[in-house]
Amino acid sequence: MAEIWGRAEQQDFRSRVRGCLLGGAIGDALGAGIEFDSLAAIRAKHGEAGVTDYVPAYGRRGAITDDTQMSLFTVDGLIRAHVRRDTGTWHPPTDVHRAYLRWAATQADWGPDERDADAGWLAREEWLYSQRAPGRACLSGLGDDRMGTLAQPKNPGSKGCGTVMRSAPFGLLVGWEPGLVCQLAVECAAQTHGHPTGYLAAGALAVLVHALAHGNSLEEAVQQALTQLAVHSGHEETTQALRSALEAARQGPPSAARVESLGQGWTAEEALGIGVYCALVAEDVRHGLLLAVNHSGDSDSTGSICGNLLGVQHGETALPPAWVVELEGRETILQLADDFSMQMTQGAALTGASAWLSRYPVSG
Repeated sequence: MAEIWGRAEQQDFRSRVRGCLLGGAIGDALGAGIEFDSLAAIRAKHGEAGVTDYVPAYGRRGAITDDTQMSLFTVDGLIRAHVRRDTGTWHPPTDVHRAYLRWAATQADWGPDERDADAGWLAREEWLYSQRAPGRACLSGLGDDRMGTLAQPKNPGSKGCGTVMRSAPFGLLVGWEPGLVCQLAVECAAQTHGHPTGYLAAGALAVLVHALAHGNSLEEAVQQALTQLAVHSGHEETTQALRSALEAARQGPPSAARVESLGQGWTAEEALGIGVYCALVAEDVRHGLLLAVNHSGDSDSTGSICGNLLGVQHGETALPPAWVVELEGRETILQLADDFSMQMTQGAALTGASAWLSRYPVSG
């Protein structure tokens, strides 16, 4: 695709990719320290405005959770899929599944296995070897080597938000058609969560990110997601969550009460609805992210989804610098974002490059 990407387009795309990944991680980190607290408890501890900055979690400020961990491995899997395509083989769900298995190893092992030549560079990042309240369905779905599929999904009754919080990177496949982006996110979500709402919410977020990456407004992106959802059976809960987010945005000034009217975010459609609502009514990135985390529920996941949306919409320079510099793993996130951008825009020039294949081995 290098021939059709001008320099300005490449720079814009890289800014949106960085914004999406960093924005999601910032929202994740803002919610990490209050994830299991009620709104009343948050306000009692942090003041009537709730949290207005990072609060300590996992021994530091700016700590990310499993939401960001899994999102990074989604990106790793997508890069490897494209590297593998350049070598003549192509099945992205398998590459993403292998990446998720590498994430699962970070939740069980003490550290990276330096003897594993197929691990690639991301799986050798020691700071990722830390449990950050991973979801049970994600762990059990990746507890063996069998890949869940739509025909035989893992955890067929689960619709937890562990699908949607990791699925924004699929939307960054801007050269794909929206329906294919949605389908890939859905297939990869079924690897851990088999309820239609669980995997369709993941597909919807991917379509939202895809539309925003193409310069559409968030309202236009929601309409595109609704169109894609309509062709899938079992879409009703996810469709209603998006419609409820649109309706809440029209009802008046944004508030925590309106956020909580959409649910708590523990399920996939509620997390999606809250993240979309907060991005819709955001005055700026800071306002949207703080609204997304100050509620009684899964604050890190709703913050992450809102951050993905605002980040891809406005690019990395719209993110509050003080939050960027204190974010755990910022260097890793930026390296991965830039590698993804380079593979998508200049992949042909990387074909066969030994250093690139060392970072993203085709055998892994």
